[in-house]
Amino acid sequence: MAKPIMMPKLIMRIDFPPEDRLGRGKIELLEQIRSEGSITNAGRAMGLSYRRAWMLVAAMNRMFSTPVVESKRGGGGGGGAVLTAFGEELIARFRGMEAKARQALAEDLCWLEARYVPPAESDAAGEAAPDPSVPPAPPI
Repeated sequence: MAKPIMMPKLIMRIDFPPEDRLGRGKIELLEQIRSEGSITNAGRAMGLSYRRAWMLVAAMNRMFSTPVVESKRGGGGGGGAVLTAFGEELIARFRGMEAKARQALAEDLCWLEARYVPPAESDAAGEAAPDPSVPPAPPI
């Protein structure tokens, strides 16, 4: 059965030279923190280690003049984390930029999709599919 061809996907990432980046993974982490109320649980929901999730949040907090996440100390009810107003706005603006980019490039993406030749199913190993108009080479 033929798999349905999906529209080309526009993936946005903003690079802040020399090494900072903001993309869909960090934004998704912020969205998970909003829903989970915890950096640890947000990371777990995304399949990230505790350390990796904390490192990404620390990187975002360093990246901007205003923190994106505030963590609460543990206690009887445990700790937790909340997005700052800036963190909420960062999510909204990033998702808005993605939507604007998709809308602006929709015609070009359709043009690409119409000309895209998906790899053959037998091409899973990365080899070019054989040309059916060329006879196979004789055995040696």
